[in-house]
Parts: sequence; C-alpha cells; structure tokens
Amino acid sequence: MLKKFLPVKEGALGLRQSEAVFHHTAALPELLRELDGQFCLQQINAVGVSVRPRPVEGSYMPCFLVGEAAAQSFALSKGLPVVSTSHQQGHLTAALYAAKREDLYAGKALVFHVSGGTTELLLCDALNITAVLGESLDLYAGQAVDRLGVKLGFAFPAGPEVSRLAAECSEKVTPKISLKDGNCHFSGLENQYTKLLEQGASPAYAAKYCLIAVAKTLAEMLKKAQDANPGLPCICAGGVMSSDVIRGYMEHRFPGIAFVPGQYSSDNAAGVAIFAAEAMENG
Repeated sequence: MLKKFLPVKEGALGLRQSEAVFHHTAALPELLRELDGQFCLQQINAVGVSVRPRPVEGSYMPCFLVGEAAAQSFALSKGLPVVSTSHQQGHLTAALYAAKREDLYAGKALVFHVSGGTTELLLCDALNITAVLGESLDLYAGQAVDRLGVKLGFAFPAGPEVSRLAAECSEKVTPKISLKDGNCHFSGLENQYTKLLEQGASPAYAAKYCLIAVAKTLAEMLKKAQDANPGLPCICAGGVMSSDVIRGYMEHRFPGIAFVPGQYSSDNAAGVAIFAAEAMENG
C-alpha cells in the first residue's frame, strides 16, 4: 500500500480545503506512477473511490473531487467500472476487515468511528450505516486531542504523541464529561485541560486527563447503545481509537470489544478497495 501524508505547517491544526485540493492534485499523479512501478495496473478490474466524507445528504468537501476525477479518468481510460463510496464507509469496512469480522459484511454491528473529522457511534448492517446512535455535538474527539498536542508543542496530527505522553502519568485522573441522550460534547474538555496546564499540571497529566475523558465519554455512549441493541458486537475505528490509553480503558469495561490495528485505524484506502471488491462480487 502506498501512503503519503499531506504537509501541515508547524503549529497549524490542519489544512484549509483550498490547500488540501492543491496537495491532492499535486500528489496523486506521482502516487499513481509509484503504484504502476509496484503493481501491474493492467490487472485491475474495478476502481473504488470515496467521493464524500459521509454517506448522508449534503456531505461535501472540495478535495474529494480531486480523487473522484482521478478515479473516473483512470477507469475511463481502461474501460473499468467505478464503485463510489464515502470516506467514513471506507473506515468502517477497513475496521471490520482488520478486526477479522468479515462475517459482519452481511450482518449488524455497532461501530465507533472516532477521529479528527468525526465522533460517531453507528449502527451498521452489511457495510451500510443505518443509524447514528450517538455523536459529538461540537468538537470531535480527535480535534480535542490534537489541540492539546499542538498546545504542548507537538506537530499535527498529535494523537500518537499525546497518547505516549499520557502513558507516562501514573496519577489518577477524574475528568468531567458531558453527555445527553447518547450524544456528547468535547468543547468543555478543551477548557478543562487548558485550565489544568495554567494551574501548573504536568503535560503528562493533562494528556492522560484528555484521553481518559474521551474514553469515559465513549464508554457511556456505548452502554446506552448496547441497552437499546443488546447482543451486537462493537468495533472501534478511527485514529483516536488507536490510543493505548483509550483502548485499555474500553477493553477493561467491555470484554469482546474489537479494536482495529494501528495501520488500519487512520487510513481508509484499504476499506475503499474492500468495499469496491464486495460491490463487484455482489453485482
């Protein structure tokens, strides 16, 4: 698999859409050339592409047009079919595959998708999202973590560094969380760890406080969802869920919960390919 991170300026919290469009446009031709050197592109029989962030009406970001244009151009030149999906469905499919739960390609599951771009607990059926059972109503979990990391001097995305730092703290933390009707808020968490740092708390303590607050919030969301949907397995996907601190907290409270290995938790390309392959196999 080829992978390239887009450049983010030091101290920044991400890319503007105009910047993302430029970098995608510049990077894709070179990535295709590299791919052609590693794999015979003549053997491809379909092209999968994510064309929007989420599979809901109105979900749109300009940078997705770049990938869609590249996919359509390549497919037309080869006479190949194109299977369109969403960024989120790519993550979910990769999660089920990496968790060795291919049986759920045709079944139901609870799937957490927690990253810098979303915080949602989803009810899925045969790779399709049928309901959002809980979500963040303001800041996403990944945004809260990244903002702390950048505040502490780490480069964006800062999740791995925040998780590493949190593991160094042996003190007990008792974070406050905000939940209502299965939905959550993380804007208050940013205020909490900022105040802790201003009061002299160590960076490691603030990092642990932040991650345990996220984990505690997700655990309460899952309890509510399981009460309403008993017996369904739960899969955790997205970059935030690759944190050892969050994983340890959740596994202790939910035996059998499945976490995606790190290499699949923040990149959805494998999931888009699997989604396309399943679609082709099913006609």
